[in-house]
Amino acid sequence: MAVEILMPELGESVHEGTVSRWLKQVGEFVKEDEPIVEIMTDKVNTELPSPASGYLTEIRIPEGGAVEVFKVMGIISDTADAVPAAAPAPTAPESALAIEEALAPAPTPATGRTWFTPVVRAMAKEHGLSDADLARIEGTGQGGRVTKKDLEGYLAGTSKPAAPAPAPVAPAPKLDVPPAVTQAGPEQEIVPLVGLRKMIADAMVRSAAVPTVSTTTQVDVTPMVRFREANKDGFQATYGVKLTYTPFFIKAITEALVEFPLINSSLQPDNTILKNRAVHMGVAVALGKNGDEGLIVPVIRDCHKKSVVDLARDLEDIAKRARSNSLTVDDVKGGTFTLTNPGSYGALFGTPMINAPQAGILGTYGIVKQPVIVDDMIAVRSMMYLVLTYDHRLVDGLLAGRFLQAIKKRLEAFDFFR
Repeated sequence: MAVEILMPELGESVHEGTVSRWLKQVGEFVKEDEPIVEIMTDKVNTELPSPASGYLTEIRIPEGGAVEVFKVMGIISDTADAVPAAAPAPTAPESALAIEEALAPAPTPATGRTWFTPVVRAMAKEHGLSDADLARIEGTGQGGRVTKKDLEGYLAGTSKPAAPAPAPVAPAPKLDVPPAVTQAGPEQEIVPLVGLRKMIADAMVRSAAVPTVSTTTQVDVTPMVRFREANKDGFQATYGVKLTYTPFFIKAITEALVEFPLINSSLQPDNTILKNRAVHMGVAVALGKNGDEGLIVPVIRDCHKKSVVDLARDLEDIAKRARSNSLTVDDVKGGTFTLTNPGSYGALFGTPMINAPQAGILGTYGIVKQPVIVDDMIAVRSMMYLVLTYDHRLVDGLLAGRFLQAIKKRLEAFDFFR
C-alpha cells in the first residue's frame, strides 16, 4: 500500500512552500508521525510528520523545489520492494558514449545547434576543430545534433556541410528594464533568492497588490516611559518576564480594535468582509543575531481577554520560540491585525507594509525626548510616531484617524495599571 505525502495548508493566503530539506532519503524506513521533510513558507519554517509508517520510495519534489498546497511531495510504501532499483552502469566505453549521445538534449531552433556531446568535443579538440567548424557539419542525430559518426565522416571527407543557419531575429528592445547581472565584479557576490527570503519576497508582492494608505500621529508617551523606568526591575522579579513597551502597545491597539472592528477585518476574494470579534495580534519578530535572517509574524491570540502581564508573558514566549526556530504552524495562523515595532532598533519613522489579507498594520517607532508645548510652556517630553497602513477598500481616512486617536488617547492617559 502506498501513502502520499501531501503539502498541507500552512496558513491563510499561503498557496505554496519550498522543500528546504528531506529528513529521510529514498529507501529509508520512517515511523508514523516522525519528521520526514522540512517545509519553508513566508510564515513559518516547519518539519512535517510522516503520514504513515513505511519506506520512503519516491521523492517528487527535490530540496529547493516549490510545491503547491495539497500537491504530492513523496510516496511512502509499506514494503521496500517499491523502491526503484538503480540502473546498471554500462561497462564498455563505447556503450557509455552511445548512451551519452542518445540522452544528450536536442538543441532548440531559437538558439541554433550549439550543444555538442563530450565525445564530439574531445574528437574536435584532438583534430583542432573549433565550434564554428563543428557547426558546419550536417548532423544526423536528434534535432540535427552532430554525432560521433557525423564527425568521423566529416574528417574522412564524406560528410556534407550543414546549410548555413538563418540569421537570428533581434528581439524588440525592452525599455526601462535594467539587464540582469549574471557575473559579479570585484568585491561583489551573486547569491540566489531562495528559502525564507524568497517566501518573504513573494508575500510582499501579494501585499503590494492591495491599495493601501498610511496615516500617522505623534504621541506623548512620557507617563509610560516613567512607569517602565520605575517598575521594570520589580516587574521582572514579580512576574518573571521583562517589561518592555510592546505589551502596552498591544493593549492599547487591542482596545481600539474592539472599538473600531472594521479595522480588525479582512476583505475576502469573493468581495465579502470577514469581521473578527476576537483580536489575534500578529507581532513581527526579526530572526538572526542582527535581524538579517528574515522576519516572522507569530500570533498572540485573544488579546482582548488578556492583561498587560499576560501579553508580556506571551510576547516573551513567542519571541524566544521564533528565534530558536521552534514555532509551529498554529503559532502563525489566524492573525487579525499586525503590530511591527521598528522603534526597537532605532527607527524614527516609516510606512509599514500591510500583511494581506488583514485590513491594517500599525508601526510603532522610536521614543525620543523633544521640546514640546505643554500648557503654553516649553517642556521636555518623550515623543514617538505611530503609523497605520490600511486597506483603503475597507478603511477610509476618517476611520483611520479616529482609530489612531483612540490609541493615542490610551497611551497618553496610561491607565492600564490603575
